[in-house]
Amino acid sequence: MKQIIDAHELGELEDNIVAIKRVTKVVKGGRNMRFAALVVVGDKKGHVGVGLGKAAEVPEAIRKAKEDATKKLVEVPINDNGSIPHDYTGEFGSAEVLLKASPEGTGIIAGGPARAVLELAGYRNIRTKSLGSNNKQNVVLATIDGLTKIKTPEQVAKLRGKSVEEILG
Repeated sequence: MKQIIDAHELGELEDNIVAIKRVTKVVKGGRNMRFAALVVVGDKKGHVGVGLGKAAEVPEAIRKAKEDATKKLVEVPINDNGSIPHDYTGEFGSAEVLLKASPEGTGIIAGGPARAVLELAGYRNIRTKSLGSNNKQNVVLATIDGLTKIKTPEQVAKLRGKSVEEILG
């Protein structure tokens, strides 16, 4: 279902650093410090991606994460009022993110990690609730999972062999 997009075809991508972790590996000679960065990139027009980068220095980890995120760009559905076509729950590991369609004027109601994904995807009106794990990486991946599995009315109509008017009622 996930459709990976070529980053060169899109315009300028914005990025948001969700988390930077210091990871310590204890070795014979002492402690080995490295950094892991979780970065979300998007064009605010329905394309978003998430990447993880690890390196000895923070800037290098962020650069690697951005590169990884641009390779994993996916397209997500946005309806006319800047929301999702229908409610859905995205899952990744033990993290679940409930995504709820909202009317115009609601704004983005979401926690930190999910908010980063939704803002860079281009949503204007959406409500979310993070359920289960609050691990930042899993919440971000659960949000992307939910957004990519949402079907537009056009896709549903095509699957059922009906018109969009019949589906929407």
